[in-house]
Amino acid sequence: MFRFLLVFLLSLALFATYSYNLPPKKAEVDPTRKFESEYFVVVIMDGPRYTETFGDSTYAHIPHLGKELVKEGVLLPDFRNNGPTYTNAGHTAITTGFYQSISNAGKELPKNPSMFQYFIKAKNADKTDAYVVASKGKLEILGNTKDKKWWNMYMPSTYCGPNGNSSEYGPDVPTLNKVLDLFKTKPPKLMIVNFLAADTYAHSKDWEAYLLSIKNIDGYINTMWQAIQSNEKMRNKTTLIMTNDHGRHLDGHKQGFAEHGDGCEGCRHIALLAMGPDFKKGVRIEKYGEQIDISKTIAYMMGFEMPTSNGKVMTELFK
Repeated sequence: MFRFLLVFLLSLALFATYSYNLPPKKAEVDPTRKFESEYFVVVIMDGPRYTETFGDSTYAHIPHLGKELVKEGVLLPDFRNNGPTYTNAGHTAITTGFYQSISNAGKELPKNPSMFQYFIKAKNADKTDAYVVASKGKLEILGNTKDKKWWNMYMPSTYCGPNGNSSEYGPDVPTLNKVLDLFKTKPPKLMIVNFLAADTYAHSKDWEAYLLSIKNIDGYINTMWQAIQSNEKMRNKTTLIMTNDHGRHLDGHKQGFAEHGDGCEGCRHIALLAMGPDFKKGVRIEKYGEQIDISKTIAYMMGFEMPTSNGKVMTELFK
C-alpha cells in the first residue's frame, strides 16, 4: 500500500512538472491583426475532378476561375480532402474543421459545432447574418450539430433544396438566384454555397453534361464575384473562397469519373482559390492545405475561436 502511494505521489509530481513546462496554448484570435473583409463566402463546386478544373492547363471548363478570377486571389493547387470523400462529410469538414464519418443521406448531424454557430454566439449575431445556401437539401445539416451543448442553438438561416426546406435536390440556378438576392437585400456576414450539377451528372455517367456543368458553375461563381464588386456594401470588403467537397476516381480506377468515395488520389485532390482584399493577388502557392483549414482561417479573420477545429490558419494566403 505504501509503495503504491509513493508511486502515485511521484507520478503526480512528475505530471505537475511536465504540465507547468508545457508551452502556453497559442491563441486562435489575434486582436492586433486587422482585416478589411467584413463578409465571407465559401463556394463549393460539388465533386469535380482536379483534372477537369485547375489540373487542366488550358482551363477549358473553368475559363473564369482559371484565367480571370485566379488573378484576383491566391490559388492552392495542392489542396486535399483527408477525410471521407463524400458530399456531407466534405462539407462538414469545411464548416467544422473536423473530419468525421457521417451519413451521406442527410440523416445525421455533424459531431461538432460549425463556424456558423461559433460566429453567431461569439458576435451575438442574428441568424440571418449566417446562411447555408445549397442545391442539395440534405446539406441543411450544416446548420446544426449533435453536440448537446450546441444542439438547436445559434443556428444559421438555411435555404437548401428547390424549396429551401431540406427537400430533395434542385437545379443550381435557383441557388444562384437566392445568393444574388441575399447580396442585394441583406448580405450575410458568413455563408456557404453549394452547386451540385457537376456531381449529379457525373453520377449519371454523362461525361458531356458533367463537363458542361463545371463550365456553368464556373460562370455562376464569376457572376457572384461580379455582383460582389458592384455591391456598395460588399465591394472590397468580401472574402470569397472557392473549393470542392471531394474529387472523383481517376480513369482506370473503379468506375472512373462516375463515382467517388475512397482515399484514391482522384477523390482526395481538390483545389482552393481565395479572393478578397486581405489576400495576395495573382499568386499560386505550392503549399499543402486541406479542408479543415478553411473555417479555421475564416474564424481567425472574423475574430472568433473554434476550439473543436483541427485545422490551421492559412497565413500563407495573406498579404
